[in-house]
Amino acid sequence: MIDVGAYLDRIGFVGATEPDAETLRELHRAHMLSVPFENLDIHLGRPIVLEVPALERKLAGERRGGFCYELNGAFSALLRALGYKVSLLQARVRKADGTSFGPPFDHLLLRVECPGSPEPWLADVGFGDSFLEPLRLEVGREQADPTGRYRIEEAGGDLALLRLAAGGAWDAEHRFGTYAHELASFRAMCRYHQTSPRSPFTQRRVCSLATPTGRRTLRDDRLIVTDGGRRSERPIDGEDAFHEALSEHFGVRLPEPP
Repeated sequence: MIDVGAYLDRIGFVGATEPDAETLRELHRAHMLSVPFENLDIHLGRPIVLEVPALERKLAGERRGGFCYELNGAFSALLRALGYKVSLLQARVRKADGTSFGPPFDHLLLRVECPGSPEPWLADVGFGDSFLEPLRLEVGREQADPTGRYRIEEAGGDLALLRLAAGGAWDAEHRFGTYAHELASFRAMCRYHQTSPRSPFTQRRVCSLATPTGRRTLRDDRLIVTDGGRRSERPIDGEDAFHEALSEHFGVRLPEPP
């Protein structure tokens, strides 16, 4: 069982925790605004352990972030502790070519049900630049979020999450299955993304966090800030500047090397 109080403190959540749709929205939003999407342990050579105690220790204890398996794995444990019914779903993320998709278990996201309500929700605090608040898991319904407009459609036996692009086209972000899985089912792909030179997570460091009006993203050599549709960049010169930016903009302090 996780330490609910410590986790809620980590995401800055205060108030009632009745497991209903409104609380789910507030929890999801608080998580997105507090816990960064980051792959820094991969570049530190620290293995990522897909077990709830390890994930809780990293996110709440060390006040770190993580990537999808960590963030949604930990968030699912919090939701279950609060009384929600949660299913772990696997997804295939759209590749850079814009037309093909990665392998199964490329991404982890959540199907959430509130007690006493038949309406399922799609929650995802681990995709990076994505919806701030959970979406209704309903095919064909266009849904508005502070980050844009989304739609879920049938896709060859799976479901696809589409996002409205600036030019007016609906782009699929990923295709996801509807069957529930255990966290252990994602270990092989989690290992792949930590070690393969073909994984986008081994290519460069990234730390990214949503803000109420945009997003802050730190890469190896630059800090990118979007705010109200405006984008700015500034260079990050050297390791000292990188670590200073991590601390200042994301509240992340990396462990000292052994």
